Amino acid sequence: MVETVTTPFWWRCTQFHHPRRWLPAVFITHKAIITALWIAFLVTLFWWQMDSTTTGILIFRRVFPARQLPSLRHVGFNLTDFGGVGDGVTVNTAAFEKAVLAISRKGGGQLNVPPGYWLTAPFNLTSHMTLFLAEGAVILGVDDEKYWPLMPPLPSYGYGREHRGPRYGSLIHGQNLKDVVITGHNGTINGQGQAWWKKFRQKLLNHTRGPLVQIMWSTDILISNITLQDSPFWTLHPYDCKNVTIRNVTILAPIAGAPNTDGIDPDSCEDVLIENCYISVGDDGIAIKSGWDQYGIAYGRPSKNILIRNLVIRSNVSAGVSIGSEMSGGVSNVTVENVLIWNSRRAVRIKTAPGRGGYVRDITYRNLTFENVRVGIVIKTDYNEHADERFDPKALPVLKDISYTSIHGEGVRVPVQIHGSKEIPVKNVTFRDMSVGLSYKKKHIFQCAFVQGRVIGTIFPAPCENLDLYDEQGHLIRRSDSQNATDIDYDI
Repeated sequence: MVETVTTPFWWRCTQFHHPRRWLPAVFITHKAIITALWIAFLVTLFWWQMDSTTTGILIFRRVFPARQLPSLRHVGFNLTDFGGVGDGVTVNTAAFEKAVLAISRKGGGQLNVPPGYWLTAPFNLTSHMTLFLAEGAVILGVDDEKYWPLMPPLPSYGYGREHRGPRYGSLIHGQNLKDVVITGHNGTINGQGQAWWKKFRQKLLNHTRGPLVQIMWSTDILISNITLQDSPFWTLHPYDCKNVTIRNVTILAPIAGAPNTDGIDPDSCEDVLIENCYISVGDDGIAIKSGWDQYGIAYGRPSKNILIRNLVIRSNVSAGVSIGSEMSGGVSNVTVENVLIWNSRRAVRIKTAPGRGGYVRDITYRNLTFENVRVGIVIKTDYNEHADERFDPKALPVLKDISYTSIHGEGVRVPVQIHGSKEIPVKNVTFRDMSVGLSYKKKHIFQCAFVQGRVIGTIFPAPCENLDLYDEQGHLIRRSDSQNATDIDYDI
């Protein structure tokens, strides 16, 4: 490179020159500096874009993958082309199966489901497929379990979640797929779960109920612009998948009397985006999982790189957003932001127990609103429900690096209940910018046990004594010497 400036700019500015000669030199030098800065900025921007395209976007030290847009399908089919009848009575399983087979033979395509009520038993999807539900289109699941095929238990659970042995498959199912889209003009997939819930309560089922939609061991999944309703069991269950996007989805089930109807359960999944959804169900709105006890430890597939944002959730019997309790493969790098949780038993919860193993770490909760919630923030380490008696009680999970920022609300009975234990302490928890209006006037409303962490700035209600106190500038005010103190009141 040729050096064009032989003396420093500051030295030349101190020397006397005729104004007409000095001013242009300053102007030219300033132009050169500004041009250099612009070039540096553009190079940096270009490099950042290249890096985000290939590896993800860095947001507050967390890497989330860039989303791939689905491919446009080169061929389309209508369900009626294969004998489908949308009268709510005719069983259309054969029509769905023929349509999916035709798409598979073409190497991909779109299946259009027109307005109507399309009763069907479970069917499978194929790769490079779009299932498109028109406005007014309703896929109805047959509510007689004899039409639902049995499948092997999930390997990370050891056996069916409710019964030993095989489990019922999902209404819409897929395995080992790539590039699958379920979308539409807000059409509906309805599992008609009422019969399943009644038989479950009466103990008339011999196998674990099936989800509404389950995609397993697959990549590049997009589910958008549809309504999922009345699942027999968990509603939407991506299992051991990568690059999953769920957006603009409405998920509904009765808030009582619809057992285990979780909304979205990413299970041993990587690179997941869930955004712009409304969820009102009979169990957890979202539950991030990664296997159960020794089976999850052996399977060894964590859930990681998950971004959840811009949601409204109601869960009258459980929590808005949960991690666990089946988290034995580990859960890390999760951000939950811009979420309203209303009329719920709990808002955000992490649940685990001795025997789970694994870890929950690098979890960020940001800009959450709680409205009429019994308990706002929960970490529970004694959720003692196990796959079988062969679990290892010495397999202790690790809980650390969890932050809560900009947490607000009203009508909350207990804002915080962090229940660590001597075996499973909760480490490096941070609270900042928290103000939650209370509905219950009692002293112990910020409850802690075996917790280490900090509060930055002033929060309401006043924190437990377990936490260090810092001012807004990050200067230590008081170091806690009571990290192992216990103040948990489950009677509230």
